[in-house]
Amino acid sequence: MLRNAALADQAKIVTGLAPITPSTSTPDFVSMKNFDRCAVIILVDNGATVTGSAITLLQSTVVAGTDEKALAFSTMMANTDTAAADTLTATAVASNTFTTSNTNNKNLMYVIDVKAEDLDRAGGFDCIRAGTANAVNAVVSVTYVLFPPRYASPAAVSAITD
Repeated sequence: MLRNAALADQAKIVTGLAPITPSTSTPDFVSMKNFDRCAVIILVDNGATVTGSAITLLQSTVVAGTDEKALAFSTMMANTDTAAADTLTATAVASNTFTTSNTNNKNLMYVIDVKAEDLDRAGGFDCIRAGTANAVNAVVSVTYVLFPPRYASPAAVSAITD
């Protein structure tokens, strides 16, 4: 990464899911074909009497997700009280899923690092999305930060089209 370059000049930042209480909402896919990595950032604003949202990763050969299948991951970074600290802690994930904290009235941040090589490239898979399951009294958002670009500046390539 370049020291004096803005983040947007070095990475593609894409909204995957605008802040919403997950029920019938589905985060969008992004294409990693022009990027080596993607940080999937999940922000959660818990209210009272919260149930967490189960988080998974899916992969597809197209951003429409018509052939999606699970994408394995075993760790994520977590901060389960962003008002008290800014440290992300490496956390093991069991069975390729985790559930966001159900502690009332807390703001949470989770980051999942995905490498392009983690996808089923032999099967033509180059698109990913986070899966968010139903939650009660929690607002969830998903942002994708794709980096570094393989061939051109991030502004020159799209991550939301095939």
